[in-house]
Amino acid sequence: MNISLLVIRCKDIEESRVFYERLGLAFMKEKHGNGPVHYSSEHDDMVFELYPNKGEAPTDNTRLGFKIANLAGSLGGMDISSTYEFNAQTV
Repeated sequence: MNISLLVIRCKDIEESRVFYERLGLAFMKEKHGNGPVHYSSEHDDMVFELYPNKGEAPTDNTRLGFKIANLAGSLGGMDISSTYEFNAQTV
């Protein structure tokens, strides 16, 4: 399993971008459809994104993405306590 995505919400996205750039990350400005302008940095097959948060989303709204070769096998025998819908598919 590999972590492939980390999204954090920032009160001041520009200040956060500068902070992470000083740590060595390089960001691209992006916008998808009607979504907000945000910054994305890719390193070793992992995407790290900074999204603006002007109070409309909880500060604990962090997203993680995982690459798992055999998800069904990894979760075999587990009870699913909740589901999440992404692109009209339950995951």
